[in-house]
Parts: sequence; C-alpha cells; structure tokens
Amino acid sequence: MKPVIEVAPEHRERLRRVNARLNVVFGYPKWREPLPAVDELVCTFLSQNTNDLNRDKAFSNIRARYASWDEVCEADPDEFMQVIRVAGLANQKGPNIQAALRRIREERGEIDLEWLRELPVEEAREWLLSFKGVGRKTAAIVLLFSLGMPAFPVDTHIYRVSGRIGLRPQAIDPDAAHRYLEAAADPADYYALHLNLIRLGREICQARKPACPSCPIADLCQFPDKVAG
Repeated sequence: MKPVIEVAPEHRERLRRVNARLNVVFGYPKWREPLPAVDELVCTFLSQNTNDLNRDKAFSNIRARYASWDEVCEADPDEFMQVIRVAGLANQKGPNIQAALRRIREERGEIDLEWLRELPVEEAREWLLSFKGVGRKTAAIVLLFSLGMPAFPVDTHIYRVSGRIGLRPQAIDPDAAHRYLEAAADPADYYALHLNLIRLGREICQARKPACPSCPIADLCQFPDKVAG
C-alpha cells in the first residue's frame, strides 16, 4: 500500500502552477522513444554519476558486443566492465547489471520486465528496489518511461530546483523528495513535469549561478537568494 504523505496546500498549488507555466514556455516535452524496461534498467544503471553522452556510449558498446541480455549474463565480468568503462564506476555498475539480469532470468525464466505492468505500482517499485544498485530514481525511471506507470523520478536537478522554488519542504532528503513530489503532483503531469524541471535546472536554475532574471517562473519562486532582473 502506498504510504499517505501529507502535502502542504501551498506546495501542491505552486507545483500545479509551475507545471502549467513550464508547459507553456518549454512546450510539452518529448523524450526519446520508450525503451523496453530491461534496456531502460541497464541504461539507468549506466547513467549513475555520469552524463548522458557517456551513458549512451556505454549502452551502444553493450549492444555492439553482445547479441542478447543472456550473453551479457554469461560474459566475463572483467570483459564486461571494460565494455562499459566509458560510463565510469565500471567495477560497481558491471557486477550490478550482470547480477540484476541473472536474477530476473532466474526468477522469471527469461530476461523481461513487461510483467511488472500487471502489478500495483508500489509492488513493482519495491521489487525493483530490491536489486543492488537500484534506488528510487532508477526504479521510477523504469516505471514511468518504459512501463507507463505513475512514478515521479527525482534527479539532482529536480531535487535542487524543487527546494529552491519551494515545491517541497527544505529539510527532506532525495528519497523523501521522491515520495513528497509524487504525492504533491497530479500523476498525469509526472512525465512533463519531470522533463521540464530537468530542463529548467540545466538551462536556467543552475547549481552555482542560477539565471534568475531570465527564469520563466521567477514570480512563483520562493528562493530567498534569487537575483532580480
């Protein structure tokens, strides 16, 4: 059962207004075509502590070297780590990816995650979280983007921006932010809100020097140190 989260009314309303504004300014976002859930799981493992370019290079290396996920399962661990080395932390990511694929095969008889669609979202999330190296962001990305299930991923940009704008309590950690923002937002808005908040964080509300004068939601923002235009 999904835990009940008490959301402050002002956070819920500000989140609604921010989402509507970003959809007007940025447009409704379109990410890449959805990947099969296993592919997305592997990509998300690879994306940890690296950029999208290196993640994509590592994933392309896997596809070029191995014909199937079963081959990845059977690959020599040192060889596999070399294949994905461009994504960084290969000595952690390699064993975690291979262990996850093997466990899926052992439990399900094949390497496939489409069956998760049939589960309640919290049950599917907890199953994914049981894998070493899978946190709430990884689980939410697989659920939302590959399986079309209502989950809200919070990456470093969203965590930073949501705290500055005033979309959540300041003191909560990233895990709690996942739960809070997921409870505060309309599930129909998760997809667009996730992508547009990331864009806002990358292009405008940057970590060291936010471009407050050019921010499209400056009038909604509660950041005490924002710079006037």
